[in-house]
Amino acid sequence: MPINPIRDYSLTGDARLAAQQAGLVSASWYQTDIPRKTMKALIKRSDAPALKDTAIWFLTLGTFAIGIYVMWDSWWVAPLFFCYALLYGTASDSRWHECSHGTAFKTPWMNSTVYYLASFMVIREPKVWKWSHARHHTDTIVVGRDYEIMGHRPTRVMKHAFAMLGIPQTWGTLKSLTRHSLGRLSADERDFIPASEHLSVYRTARIMLVLYLACVSLAIFMDSWYLAMMIGPLPALSGVWLAYVFGLTQHAGLAENVLDHRQNCRTIYMGPVFRFLYWNMNYHIEHHMFPMVPYHQLPALHELMKEDCPPVYSSTWSAFSEVVVAMWRQRKDPNYFVQRTAPAIKDNLTAESS
Repeated sequence: MPINPIRDYSLTGDARLAAQQAGLVSASWYQTDIPRKTMKALIKRSDAPALKDTAIWFLTLGTFAIGIYVMWDSWWVAPLFFCYALLYGTASDSRWHECSHGTAFKTPWMNSTVYYLASFMVIREPKVWKWSHARHHTDTIVVGRDYEIMGHRPTRVMKHAFAMLGIPQTWGTLKSLTRHSLGRLSADERDFIPASEHLSVYRTARIMLVLYLACVSLAIFMDSWYLAMMIGPLPALSGVWLAYVFGLTQHAGLAENVLDHRQNCRTIYMGPVFRFLYWNMNYHIEHHMFPMVPYHQLPALHELMKEDCPPVYSSTWSAFSEVVVAMWRQRKDPNYFVQRTAPAIKDNLTAESS
């Protein structure tokens, strides 16, 4: 049966019904066979790795902040702020993500503290994204179910160009914060946020709006560009571009409506700096197949899984260039996608290949 090339990515439209009828909702996904004893060791949580990484993150942020202050009247401010913004706007994106799973730290309050702090830094609503991300893992890249699909087809090029600067994300969050502070949820949000959490969403939105307003107001009151560059929307917008590149390489251009993470996720080899900023989410097939494995154990999990997965991308550039080519082609051919193959991969492309 031919597919309608215009996809409805809302969670309340016809695509939702089609996903249900195709058996894609809360379905059983393919998993690489990992011995139970080995998996038990991999999912064991520990505070130590995340405490070390978080301390390095804060110390590095502080070092660049001091450097900017000391070098304020020189051209060195530009490269120092470039690095500070990446630590602020990109590293915080991976921190909220991993802490939302509750796996980064063993101690729950540590996960919660970093989760809320990182969410504030990257301008995300923590209560909303907690539930949208749970749905993302349950129905990964299932059209009509997954609220976090970035690579909508057909591709809207200018939207992605502005998103590299954080403009549509930030504007969308400010609008949703305002709406939630007034006690209103969208139809899509009501689909994945439990009714018991609605009041918490509204309360959190009001707090976040006050905090953002306080940051901007303090910078204006103090007539301080330094304060504006250290906290609030400016460093978040300036540093989000790499997080957006990372986000696109996760799933964009790959198959939709499949039940095999080897076909809709990418694993990419990255150097130590990118892996630190990204908190090992470059091992994305591994993360989606076994989301309870902490980020610091993903390299070990990768070694156990790699023979059962498609070839690993050699670099961020190799993955991103594939994404750009695929999304450019999807402007006029929304049915196009990159097919990934692996040993004994199952023929479960469902709607994509029907």
